[in-house]
Amino acid sequence: MKPLSSIFFILFSILAIGQTKVKDTITRRANIGFIQNGNVVTYKPETPPLIPIAGAPKPSYSYLWELGDGHYSKEAEPKHVYKNKGTYTTRLAVTNNYDNGKPPATRPKKVAINDITDTNYKDIASIEDQNGFAILKNCDPIPDQEMIVVVSYQNLENYVSSGKLYLFYNEKQFKTNNFELVDFRTYANEREVQEKTVASVDDLDDKNSYLASAENNFKTKKYRNTTTEEDLDASLLEANKLYHNVSVLEFDDANPSETRNVFYTFKTTPEMIKDTSATVTMRGIFVPNRSYKNHKIKNLEMEIVTSHDPNKMGSNGSFINYRLVRFKRVNFKTRFQNNGEGPARMIRLETDIPDMFDKKTFQVEDMYPKCPICPKGEEPTVSCLDTIIKQKQIFFTFKNIYLPGSEQKNVHEKDSTKGFVKYSMKFTEDFHKVKTRSRTSIIFDKNEPIITNYATTRFLPGISIGAKAGYNLYPNLEKSTSYFVGATISPFKSYRFYWQAEWLNALNKYDSGTTIVSQNVVNPNGVKQFQRTTTTIENKNVNWEIPLLLRYNINTYIGIGAGIQANFDVSSEQTKTKKIESFEGGTDQFLMDTQTKSNSVKNSFGNLKTGLLFDLTAGFARIGPSLGARYVINFEQNFNYFQLYGIWKF
Repeated sequence: MKPLSSIFFILFSILAIGQTKVKDTITRRANIGFIQNGNVVTYKPETPPLIPIAGAPKPSYSYLWELGDGHYSKEAEPKHVYKNKGTYTTRLAVTNNYDNGKPPATRPKKVAINDITDTNYKDIASIEDQNGFAILKNCDPIPDQEMIVVVSYQNLENYVSSGKLYLFYNEKQFKTNNFELVDFRTYANEREVQEKTVASVDDLDDKNSYLASAENNFKTKKYRNTTTEEDLDASLLEANKLYHNVSVLEFDDANPSETRNVFYTFKTTPEMIKDTSATVTMRGIFVPNRSYKNHKIKNLEMEIVTSHDPNKMGSNGSFINYRLVRFKRVNFKTRFQNNGEGPARMIRLETDIPDMFDKKTFQVEDMYPKCPICPKGEEPTVSCLDTIIKQKQIFFTFKNIYLPGSEQKNVHEKDSTKGFVKYSMKFTEDFHKVKTRSRTSIIFDKNEPIITNYATTRFLPGISIGAKAGYNLYPNLEKSTSYFVGATISPFKSYRFYWQAEWLNALNKYDSGTTIVSQNVVNPNGVKQFQRTTTTIENKNVNWEIPLLLRYNINTYIGIGAGIQANFDVSSEQTKTKKIESFEGGTDQFLMDTQTKSNSVKNSFGNLKTGLLFDLTAGFARIGPSLGARYVINFEQNFNYFQLYGIWKF
């Protein structure tokens, strides 16, 4: 028995160990390796195996090296010459593309430069072609992961200058913050300053915050390219209206043509917006000289992702204010990357276009590779972008181009293998408040198409306030009159199903019963009389009705609904009147005397009634005036009633 027990114990232990490994609780790590020769250092990453995604292109890593002296590189194995002796801290951010795991974690590595053996040192590359101000990222944001943002600025003046650098983040259009600034690293003695940049968050109207909204994107300049502006106060005020947070750095003694880099580490928050078709931004403002208000502005646009997929489609119409978009443009962007072993000479993007967009308003906003639009009716002999508009699609075709492949020999810069098309459209004249989805098939030369994610447009619910007035008809009540006015609240111009709440103030009057008692009596003088006593009860009340119903718009003109309702008397008065008529003799022919007695009882906030309701409207069902009829079934006898009304929704 003992050997058998031992065997079972060993087998159970092996199974337990195997199950623990499957859980993959061990963090993947990438190490920084290097070969040093004096002040020349060649870096080489040591990365864990990639985990392919079924059906996706071959996975790969991309890199952002922070070399410890203000330089950076996106090559896989960069070679760097350090100018001065010293100890430098090198950092590496690794991004896993088409990989089913988390990005590998890395640790900084210190490199000691004790000898200067190579004087072939190169300054930080000029960014003059970007107007002296640039912002880049190592990857698109994924919730609860780190990302690196590099802000580069260059003194394009012919004199030594000192200025400021602003980086705004966490847009107010989102309900929660998307980023947390973990750290920033400077290499030219830039220093952080606390500054109230013209307007604080509390000074501005921020009551219209939604989970995601594109309204602000439509109202403001996008600053896709670095622009030069002159009114610094206005630019800071606008940035404060759009963003919750800002990092402000001051710099001194920037030499003519000198380029500097600042490295920011952001961690995306767990509460970050999860919409993978949404676009988020950061905004940089570069003030080259503190003595002047001339400045440069650049936006960093980023698409939310769940995995690092270079082939992606996004839109700034994730959540749109329906009241304001009729004459606005919605931007779409499709990104792609050539992951082949050779260059692509033709790239075709077959993009779905939802029916609610007016293809006549289509225009290309930007693209890479940069090239002109192909001439119509001619076979192009130079690089160009051809656009073909079909009923439900637009075809973008890059012709006669050269886009290197990421697996191609001697291609070290992965960004050179990427491209994009950015375009915009307006809505049609008659479009409904419905969600749209579109995606793109990307074809490199004659290879199989790569299908992107869906880019969605959604509309914010919005609020529609309505005014309502009408008449209640109680068939089972005597001499009833009931007029009411009220208000409604519902989502703005809903397409099909929606909820609607109402408040109605009704003035009601009715008789709850009349009784007549006739009898022969003898008066105190002994004379025989006929006496008739008529008792009436009159009710007056101010009644509040609070219906809640689910409505459905059959079309633009007819809507139906059903729901529940509670009503109660805010104030009520019941008057009981007794009329006594005395007649001579035994009949009512000769009236002798009439006496009237009455008493009133007043109450407030009572007589609660609940019930069901069924509703029909005809007119402008979604917005504007319409007429309606409603039947209310109260759970109390004799209080079922019809309601006829007019309503106007704004």
